Amino acid sequence: MKLREEEVMVPGPGSAIRSIVIGPAGAGPWPGALLYTDIFQLTESTLRTARRLASHGFVVCVPEIYPHGELAGVVLEFDDAGKQRGMAGAAATTIEQFDADRVAVLDYLEQRDDITALFATGFCIGGHLAFRAAFDPRVQATVCFYPTGLHNGALGADADAGSLARAADIHGRLLVVFGSQDPHVPADARLRILTALYAAGLDDLELHLYQGGEHAFMRDIGARHDPVLTDLALTEAVSFLTGR
Repeated sequence: MKLREEEVMVPGPGSAIRSIVIGPAGAGPWPGALLYTDIFQLTESTLRTARRLASHGFVVCVPEIYPHGELAGVVLEFDDAGKQRGMAGAAATTIEQFDADRVAVLDYLEQRDDITALFATGFCIGGHLAFRAAFDPRVQATVCFYPTGLHNGALGADADAGSLARAADIHGRLLVVFGSQDPHVPADARLRILTALYAAGLDDLELHLYQGGEHAFMRDIGARHDPVLTDLALTEAVSFLTGR
């Protein structure tokens, strides 16, 4: 499927949110997906994944997760310096800021005339942000790829964002993807997440655990990338979002 791609400045709280919107070249309409990046922001690696998702018939909006401070407009490198800057950006961002930006992007997507439904997805810290996006009743389905900090609430400037405690606020469908060798979300953390989700009464829920998958196994740069697991995970995500 041929795609179109544009940079959009989404009106946000205080300042605009730089976002990349990728969708089918046809007129549509199409379902829309808010896709959250990892701490490195709008890297070509993440945009390649966004293009793959868009090629299945989605309008994918990829916003910067640090759009208002010194990292606005910055694409970080996959090295120690980039990691430290990305972590510092997270540590300087409050839950209120993350949530307000989410509302702004969903408002933007809802107002587009080429979008029929709203979905959310994300990777690493973006997986946790996607989980919080699922609190919005407009979001019909969400896919969280190896969400960090979900089991203990750590997110940005907040020691405990209380995300799992709000699991009952999710009324759409939910898929959570993990790698079995992810040190950021080990087995006990995965069990804590699953227990909390079931305790909240979420019965339209899927958990996929990929044997041998490391943290960020879907990032197509670096030794942790697993192309086979990436293809499997994306296929399952598309199937889930399209209501199999």
